[in-house]
Amino acid sequence: MMKNDIKFVSLGCRLNALEAEKIKAMLERAGCIYTFIVNTCAVTGEAERQSKQAIRKLARENPGAVIFVTGCGATRAPDDFAALSGVTKVIVNKDKMDIQAYGLEPDDSCQPPLSVLQSLSKGFVQIQNGCNHVCAYCIVSRLRGKNVSFPYEQISAQTRALTENGYAEIVLTGVDIAGFTGLSDLCRKLLVDIPGLRRLRLSSLDPGVNLRPIADIMRNDPRMLPHIHLSMQSGSDAVLARMGRRHNAQMVRELAEYSVGITFSWDLICGFPGETEGIFNETCALIKELKPIRLHAFPFSPRPGTAAATMPGQIDKAESKRRVRIVTDLARENMLEFMKGQVGRVVSVLAEENNTARDAHDIPVKIEGVLKIPARSIIDVKLIGIEQGKELYFCGEIPIN
Repeated sequence: MMKNDIKFVSLGCRLNALEAEKIKAMLERAGCIYTFIVNTCAVTGEAERQSKQAIRKLARENPGAVIFVTGCGATRAPDDFAALSGVTKVIVNKDKMDIQAYGLEPDDSCQPPLSVLQSLSKGFVQIQNGCNHVCAYCIVSRLRGKNVSFPYEQISAQTRALTENGYAEIVLTGVDIAGFTGLSDLCRKLLVDIPGLRRLRLSSLDPGVNLRPIADIMRNDPRMLPHIHLSMQSGSDAVLARMGRRHNAQMVRELAEYSVGITFSWDLICGFPGETEGIFNETCALIKELKPIRLHAFPFSPRPGTAAATMPGQIDKAESKRRVRIVTDLARENMLEFMKGQVGRVVSVLAEENNTARDAHDIPVKIEGVLKIPARSIIDVKLIGIEQGKELYFCGEIPIN
């Protein structure tokens, strides 16, 4: 590493990556040198294992380097992470944006930046932190604290700065953005106050909140992208009740019926305690009925200290993984069906790298017949076909006027 070279490794959610970039910018302003930041994840036991593995690799490949470890994994088990060879200091979540936690004195020049330029084509803006709910499987709410909605002035300043620096698509993110006070009002105001904002997208939303106002904006303003990602977790009311969730299948069914023209994706947990084969089939049936085009499905992972960790009816991990494969295949079928209906249309896409792009539903598009399209630009392409590799994607071409 060179002088003033600060690198970060971020595991888990996009919010972790965004916070890591803010920490990096804050330390660079303060003149910090030769530093690594590892922002850990605790959503599953596997995430913590990967976090520790990343730290060991950094320490092995960079002997003597300064390694700060923060994030949810480090907050859950600070002593475990501090004991890893090469770790300089563990900084828990509540202190991660405090320059003094890194051994530096505060001044106006090294406060956490309101906005940072990000490496991806999309710009991410955090609108809240924390969560007021205690789901039986989740430890993140305890590690992030209570829900806090950020002020509009801060959110709009970040959004405007990223927009003015060439980010055509902004994603509003947080731990539980459905818990933001007046989320639909926030979206409307950003779209009015920042006319240069060309695409607005939302990260994961809790189906226990009334999302119809969000769907209304998506149908009335083309800049509000028509895709909703739900933290669904199960399609069985019995499982949802044991999880301590605030929604049921009928609520999601009614939202889907109301949201004509809007696509959905879901988070799912497979193999939650007590999920018999018959109960699992309820989730499969709902996937076939409501047709989410993408699933982020993962096997249940018991987290020490949560209610679900000691519930009866624990499911074998191999069986949980089998169920993940089943629902993933069902979602792939839904995606393929939706994509077939889009072929031949001219759509607006956000360019990424190597002539790839994303449409309004966040489906990848490979653009053919051009030399190079600048990343972060928005262009119109005609969808001419579908490729079925590991990931489904459109083939597109620049239409001839």
